[in-house]
Amino acid sequence: MSSAASAKAAAGESSSSSDNKSKLSAADAKYAVDPAALQTLRDSVPWMKDPKYFTKVALSPSAVMKIMMHCQSGVEKGVAKGGNPIEVMGMLLGRPDPITPKTLVITDAFPLPIEGFETRVVADDDDVTNHMINLGEALEKTRRERFCGWYHSHPFDLGDHSHCFLSQTDLTTQLQWQRMEDPHGNPFVAIVVDPLRSASLESPELKAFRAYPPEFSPSANECPDGTLEAREKVRLEHWGSCWNR
Repeated sequence: MSSAASAKAAAGESSSSSDNKSKLSAADAKYAVDPAALQTLRDSVPWMKDPKYFTKVALSPSAVMKIMMHCQSGVEKGVAKGGNPIEVMGMLLGRPDPITPKTLVITDAFPLPIEGFETRVVADDDDVTNHMINLGEALEKTRRERFCGWYHSHPFDLGDHSHCFLSQTDLTTQLQWQRMEDPHGNPFVAIVVDPLRSASLESPELKAFRAYPPEFSPSANECPDGTLEAREKVRLEHWGSCWNR
């Protein structure tokens, strides 16, 4: 499980690669699209050759706001019913960035009609599929980005460590998305949110992940953030049981 660094709202970076980009503010330049450069990057699919290709995920402030509001609503809904916070899920709209190498840009987020408890998602597959198809078709008419990822919450008990990691179920889901989308120029990413820790810290607690293909073997004791940790207990506390995939 490779982590494309901790996901956070990006201020963006200016670029002199085109006249249009040079006229944009640094914050806006990150989210401008050069169709030709983007298509060239999609066609070359460098992420298919390097499982560690991506090192950063940049989220627009509006995407972060929508994600956090949705995840917090799951907490409030579960508590209001007298039970545990509810896990929620949504899709991410974005693209690989041809200007800033090895970066995925997330421009928007869309909640899905899925909710569950802990790692067991409860959903009506037909409803969810139809919802995604209809939403995707509508977005294709007005946006240059595609669905390039998904997010979900881990609203587990507030503890010493973040719950931003992939469970075995999450890892299987992420691998399926990557196998379907990555070869077609659309690299897929998973973002995990810890809403209870976010509320406690008064700051978004979320991390972005991509899965290693089964045939890839990372370095011994290498964690998703690239650090080496020899203590198994520490690895499990910080990254869960799928820490090395």
